Formats: sequence, C-alpha cells, structure tokens
Amino acid sequence: MPSISHSMKVSGLVAAVVAAIAAIFAAVALHANTAPVAAGAPSTTFPGPASAPGPDGIALADAHAAFVAEPSAPDAWGGPRSGSEPTLSDRVVNYDIQATLDPVKHTVAGQEKLTWRNRSKVEVKSVYLHLYLNAFEGEGSTFLSEKRNFGFDFRTDVPIHDGEWGHIQLGKVAQGGMPVTWTYVHPDGGPDTDHTVVRFDLPAPVPAGASTTLDIGFDDQLPRVIARTGYFGTFHLVGQWFPKIAVLELPGERGATAPRWNAHEFHLHSEFYADYGNYDVKLTVPKGYTVGAVGEEQGAPAEANGMVTHRFVQGDVHDFAWTADSQTAPPLEGVYHGAGSPEVKVRVLYPPEYKASAAPALKATIDSLAYFSQTLGPYPYKTVTAVIPPYNAGEAGGMEYPTFFTAEGYTEVQPDTLQALALDFVTIHEFGHGYFYGILGSNEFEEPMLDEGLNDYWDLRMLRERSGTVHLATPFWKSIGIDPVVQPFEFERGAAGNFNPSDPTGANSWDRWSSVSYGTVYFRTATAMHDLEERLGKAEMEKAFKRYYALWKFRHPGIADLQAALVESTGKPEIVNAAFAQQVYATQKLDDRVDSLSSEEVLPLQGTALENGKWVETTQDQLEKKIDEQRDAWKKQHPDAKEDEGPFPWRTVVKLRRSGVAVPETLVVKFADGSSETVVWNDSKRWARYIWIKPVKAVSAEIDPQHHNYLDVSKLDDTRTVKADGSASRRWTADLAALVQTLFSMVATL
Repeated sequence: MPSISHSMKVSGLVAAVVAAIAAIFAAVALHANTAPVAAGAPSTTFPGPASAPGPDGIALADAHAAFVAEPSAPDAWGGPRSGSEPTLSDRVVNYDIQATLDPVKHTVAGQEKLTWRNRSKVEVKSVYLHLYLNAFEGEGSTFLSEKRNFGFDFRTDVPIHDGEWGHIQLGKVAQGGMPVTWTYVHPDGGPDTDHTVVRFDLPAPVPAGASTTLDIGFDDQLPRVIARTGYFGTFHLVGQWFPKIAVLELPGERGATAPRWNAHEFHLHSEFYADYGNYDVKLTVPKGYTVGAVGEEQGAPAEANGMVTHRFVQGDVHDFAWTADSQTAPPLEGVYHGAGSPEVKVRVLYPPEYKASAAPALKATIDSLAYFSQTLGPYPYKTVTAVIPPYNAGEAGGMEYPTFFTAEGYTEVQPDTLQALALDFVTIHEFGHGYFYGILGSNEFEEPMLDEGLNDYWDLRMLRERSGTVHLATPFWKSIGIDPVVQPFEFERGAAGNFNPSDPTGANSWDRWSSVSYGTVYFRTATAMHDLEERLGKAEMEKAFKRYYALWKFRHPGIADLQAALVESTGKPEIVNAAFAQQVYATQKLDDRVDSLSSEEVLPLQGTALENGKWVETTQDQLEKKIDEQRDAWKKQHPDAKEDEGPFPWRTVVKLRRSGVAVPETLVVKFADGSSETVVWNDSKRWARYIWIKPVKAVSAEIDPQHHNYLDVSKLDDTRTVKADGSASRRWTADLAALVQTLFSMVATL
C-alpha cells in the first residue's frame, strides 16, 4: 500500500477511519468553495522541461501520462500466459545482487549484475534506471518538492531531522568491462536537484532482441524510516534500494505507438513499475540479525567473521525488498495448502512488543491466500513473509513487495474492535497487492487505480464475505457499550469524495488536486466498483475479474484492458462503458434524491355537470355536505378503520430530482396497507414525477433501497415519509456522536 496522506493511508484502518470522518466534514465545509480540476488536466506542474530522448531517439513517457483509453494489442507483453510456458512470466531482466548491511551506520554496500533483454525491434543505445532512494537525499527531490510546493501530505508526515537523510550513490558502472557514462535526467520536468532517474549511455548498443549485462556498484545510506523504507534502532526495512531498470514499452502496450521508456521520477504519491524477471540476492548482516526477504531462502545461511550471508532467489517478480533486525522475536510460521498452488510457507516477523498482533496477522494472511486464490486465481509462489515493524517505525508498515509485505502492530488486539479491524484490513490489503501490483504488473505511476483501487475493492469484498460488518470502537468504548458497526462498503464511501470529486479515478498518481484527491484512488475506485457490481451482479463481477486476471497475469494491463475484460466476460458493454466513462476517464458527481412526496385524498370535484339535458351546479356547501355524508356512512360500515382509511382513494405524487450524472435508480413507494409500488428511473432527465391513485395512503418513498449507488452524495435524502419521522435523524446523530467519541479516544491512544 502506498502513500495516502492525512486522510489516506490505510497505514492502519485507524488513519482511514479518521480520513472518512474528516472527508465528510471537509466535503460539507468546502462544497461551495473548491473548484475541481477538469478531467484529465494536470493539477501539478514543475517549472522545468522534461528531459529529451537519449542518443537513440527512443522517447520517454509523457510527463503527465495517465489512463490509457485504448486496449492493448492481443500480443502485448508476449500475449496471455497459458501456464505451459517454462516460466510464469516472460522474463526481461535478471538481477544478481550482493549486499552488506552496516546496522550502525545504516548503510548497504551493493554490487549488482543486471542483465536486460531488448524486446524491441530497434537498437537501444541508452537505458534508464530508477534510483528511488534519492527521494530522501534532501528537500530538492521531486518527492519532497511536491510536499513543500503543492501542500501535499504523505501518510503520517514523519519529519526528517539532522542526520536522517538517505541516498543511493552509484559507483563503478561497466558494460562488458567498458565504463558506462551516466547522467541524471528529469522525465517529468522535475527540479534539477532530483536524482531519482539516471540514463546510462552504453558503449555497446543493444541490438533488437539481444541482451546486455551491466555491472553496477552502489552504496545506500538508509534514511530514518519516514516513507516506506529506512531504519529505526536495529530495525531496517530496505526497499527501493538498488538501481532498477525502467520499462521499455512497445507498440500496442498500454497505448504506445512506438518504443518508449516509462521512467517517471519518484513522486510523492507514486509507486512503482518494473519488468518481470529473476532475482538472486545475497544479503550479509551481522550475526544475531533476523532476515526476511522476497522469495525463497536457499539453504542454510553461511557464517564468517561474525557476519551471516543469506541467499534469496525468486523468479517472475518485478521487485525485491528485505528486512533485518536484531530485536525480532522468534518468527511465527504457518502453511497454506490450496488447489492449484504449491505449498506456501507463511512467515510473520514481529517485535516482542507486538506479540499480540502476530497470530492475527498470520491468520489474516492465510485467509487472504485462500480468498484471493479462489476468487481470482491460485497463488503461484511458495512463500509469503509478513513483517510487523517495531514501535516508532510505523512508517515502514503498510507496504507491499512480491511475496513480502509489512503490516501493523498493536500491543493489544481484542476481537471486534478498531485495532483488530486495522490489523486485519492492512494485512489483507498488503497481501492483496501481491495480486494487483505483483502478479498483475500494474503501472502504479500512471494508473494507480489498477492496483490501489482494485485491491481496495477486492479487500472489502473479502471483509464482506468474512463477517459482513466492521466494528469501529476501541476496546474502552466497547466496554462501556459504544460499538459503531457499519458494512465495509458503507465505511469506504465516507472518503470517496462524493460531494465534490476533483480527479478521475484513472488519473495518474501525481497530477492531483490534493492529497485527499489522491486518496480517492483507493476509496472512490472501490466505491465505483461496488456500484458497478450492483448493476452487473456479484457472480458476474467475480467471473469478469477472474477473466481479467487470467488474461493479464504476469503482464502489464492498462485501464482499458480491464474495461475490455469486463465487457467481454459480462456481455454488458452499455453498463460497463457507462461506468468507466463517468467515473474512470472522468469524474462526475452522483446526486439523486426524493425531492417531495405527497399523498392526498381524491375528493369529489366542485363545478357543473350535464344532467337530463340541463347543466347542474354543485356548490361548495353541497360538495362538503356530500363528502361528510360519505365519510359518516363509511365509518358506520367500518367502525375499526384507521385514521387514514376512508371512502375516497388517495393520489400519491413522488418527485425525484437529479443534480449529477444519470444512473439507474429504483424507486419503491410503500402504502399503509403494506403494499408497495416499484419503478425504475433509467433515463438522462434531471427530474421525474410518478403518480398513483390507490385506495390507501402512501407511507414512504425511497430510491436505491438496496444501496446499489454508494457514489451518491448523500443517502440521507434518498427517503421521504408522509409523516415526519425523527427516528432516522436521531439514529444518525447518535451513531455519529459515538463514532466521533471513539475516534477521539483512538487518537488519544496512538
């Protein structure tokens, strides 16, 4: 899980709860005062020009590249993987890395042998690599410039103090023994002081279809844990720590019409994108340190001179991270057996202070293996490692890598409490990235909704299947009887930006109105997918996602590829395409309401009538007398009749109003005798009026009674009653008060 700002890192569901409530209040306060950015328009702009192509003229991805609205070619990335191939992925890279940790200086000395295959039909003279760790070398990086210049927030915004900066320094770089010259570049026009992307100009060009090997020396200075990677005390989470080659996209892949390098700078809210390959990594640490990493450890560690070397190997992944700590408790281990998967060894690394979190994290991981395997496709790897960072290293929590992720820790985890929910959800979410970011190699720079958003949606589906509700109370508030409970998707919609959405869910990670808007990548995507599922059907949606997974595993799909898979599987292009047009490629508010409800008796009418050839007038007095006589007669015949029953029929009029985009709405009108009328409002008009004349009076009118449309701005105006009913407002007020009190209590205990 990536960055979510003051409202958006499920760096615990703790932050997300605060975010949901904050978003509700902020949306109300700013509803009339904030101007959304036009769909697709960049909201952040750097002053400098983007770097020009290298000597071979191969272009770089556009500085503001975002969603791709055209499906990729059928043979993109080598075409769908049938399972009969010798490897799970079409391996493009091979990393052979040796690294030594100095836990006192918090440095890593590395030597990397990188072999890269040129998949294109053109000669390549330059290659681009990411040096992500340089985001933390100083305030001049693109990462920290966005934080400073645009007012963005990052997760918990841990400050950087003197001596806590980090960087990656290149040493000797060679190709076949020949020195390689290199230059820092700025594909997105970032500041000259950003050093997160480097171009290697090769002494020997790489012919079409050929491979080359680069020998790269590098040294890392880890930062104090401030954003995903770094150290605290003896704990070290080493992520985005080695020079990693960018992706060369070919024509027909994610909208490319010619070969292009996808090599964006490390933005505040962006994550990563890389080719699949094989990693063979030797990690040398002092004796007494527990090591966890991506992949499978090969044999017993080798010990020499007080240092221990661990070797981890993993194929068909696109990243590698690891952890080392001398204070780790004995790991908690388990095994998953599932149809179609190898035996999966599950390992939880945790500090002694968070022992209470270890068993719940193990269970949530194994449960996630089962759910994702059954609903998307079998888990293909042999290991999963979950790491719970120690106290004061929380910024290392909630981050994903292939077969390896970090969760969160609590000293006490009582069932059905907010802490239990936070631990459970973060574990599920970070494991889920193994599918949407890992096995489906989504481009998290340009289309983060394919990872963060879809993963969030699938996580909530899992929570819905497990229990159907989530508990938001702390142990203390629960002990005194305050226990707010909501459904998973109801909880999520609170931070979906429904009041005033600013950016399409398909927008990239950095061109955002605000950090809150970036957070809607998670919440609004999940909510939009929920609403689409309600229109397509739960089983149809799951079938469609299985198709998407089968088509695009170990490849790099774009948003249009997801859309095409949903259309193909469901056979309902009008529903799927409308949802994507409204909420993925654009951002449109949904705001339908029951504007008015009336139900009145249909009484005899005053006027004249032709009787026996003469016009006869019924006066007002005569009319009232006639009505009274009919009422009296009816009451004598029906002595037990209720107040709203009588001799005359009732005319019920319901008016619906639309202030946003058109979606299908179901209207249900209930009547005093228990009967009801149901109609579907499914056109693009801004209002609708429905009239019934029935023997009984109406009681209520409600749109969306099944809660299909969670993107709706407010669910409180979906219902009207003929008689005033304060129970709903009292219930909402009481629930909100309890939730706010719970949040204050929770914040006080953090």
